[in-house]
Amino acid sequence: MTSTASGTDRSLPEALEAISPVRRVPADADTTAGEHDTTMETIVELCKRRGIIFPSSEIYGGLRGAWDYGPLGAALRDNVRAAWKRHTIQLRDDVVQLESSILMSPRVWEASGHVEGFTDPVVECRSCNARYRADQMDTNAAGEEYCPKCGGKEFSEPREFNLMFRTFVGPTQDTSTQVWLRPETAQGMFVDFAHVQLTSRQKVPFGIAQVGKSFRNEVTPRNFIFRVRELEQMEMEFFVRPGTDEAWHDYWITTRWNWYMRLGMRPENLRVRDHATDELSHYSKATVDVEYRFPFAWSELEGIANRGDFDLRQHAEHSGKQLSYFDPDLDERYLPYVVEPALGVDRCALAFLVDAYRAEDAPTAAGKVERRTVLRLHHALAPVKVAVLPLSRNDKLVPAAREVGGLLRPRWATQYDDAGSIGKRYRRQDEVGTPFCVTVDFQTVEDDRAVTVRDRDSMAQERVGIDRLPAYLAERLDL
Repeated sequence: MTSTASGTDRSLPEALEAISPVRRVPADADTTAGEHDTTMETIVELCKRRGIIFPSSEIYGGLRGAWDYGPLGAALRDNVRAAWKRHTIQLRDDVVQLESSILMSPRVWEASGHVEGFTDPVVECRSCNARYRADQMDTNAAGEEYCPKCGGKEFSEPREFNLMFRTFVGPTQDTSTQVWLRPETAQGMFVDFAHVQLTSRQKVPFGIAQVGKSFRNEVTPRNFIFRVRELEQMEMEFFVRPGTDEAWHDYWITTRWNWYMRLGMRPENLRVRDHATDELSHYSKATVDVEYRFPFAWSELEGIANRGDFDLRQHAEHSGKQLSYFDPDLDERYLPYVVEPALGVDRCALAFLVDAYRAEDAPTAAGKVERRTVLRLHHALAPVKVAVLPLSRNDKLVPAAREVGGLLRPRWATQYDDAGSIGKRYRRQDEVGTPFCVTVDFQTVEDDRAVTVRDRDSMAQERVGIDRLPAYLAERLDL
């Protein structure tokens, strides 16, 4: 968007060409995943085996809908956040960052409609009293709804269940001290709109973005980290002049599609689905879901909504404060409309893991062929960028390998690994998506001061001098 970069007229977005054409489908598009490269069980097993993601409180039996991220998983989440922040904030001059509080005045959630309307329909099994979302019931071969716990087929009438977690501030616990853990980060950006606009001196159109924790008391968490009770969101509210909102909505759909394409997501696994009229949220003028083809179904990865002026209007009315914007170019005051791209860090990380997973035949050093598992993660997302591997634990090789690791570590996430055969170590790094392995051998210390660099995807190997190694990797790492 050159107009943004140059600081000229920003009233309307310019045309934006997608890296790969945006694939848009109607609201009633088929959601079945069809034949898939992998299964959720395979991804879950890999994540646990490599310490990427595993159940929270596992030694006590775990807690449904809660997951812990190990060293590699935490790095993956960091990289997803960083890639989003770079694209949404750093590379633009029309978006600023906010970090609002998790605890907010209860009146925020009354004004936003969450207290009254942030609900799911719940039914209870009449046999074992287990509770389920009424719109996500399991069915048997005959199409009958049944209870997965006891097999019962009799359920209560649906009732609405509010998904917000309730807590209290201070030493007393009554209605006067009741607050909610925020179910979304968006409201902080709306209630702080006027202050952020004034202090950042931004002119409409501009955006406020933040990454932060949200909490939703899901009735039936499922599909690994896809639907959880504690999640992290990456949301941006882009404030625009009324009448330009539809153009900006289309602009952000294409912009967000391009982000996934730049990070290597396979276009056949991604689509944009329009919401039907009866599917729209109460605040929405128009919404699309960016959907990913997970092994279990096509499901929402990111929502991009045209929220109109609902949020600012609601908070202005409930708070009695002025949240309109005076446009000096038009000599006019108005309530901006809002376009909101919003996605979850957890769900996004899962999509990139699934998309990167491959099980393929690969040649071995002995000339045989064996099956290898590899995560073809974009370099920017890979938890480890370079692995340093001494050929053995020889007294000469280990110090040299440590030296090479020390040379690379200040620039890239580097892992030192000397356990097992070199072939097993290559496979271990392939499984967690490390783009390059650097092997230190006897020739390194006795002859040429060079190392062997192996590429994760092609498995090609090249001899590179240690003094030339940082520049070599910098040219090849796509960050």
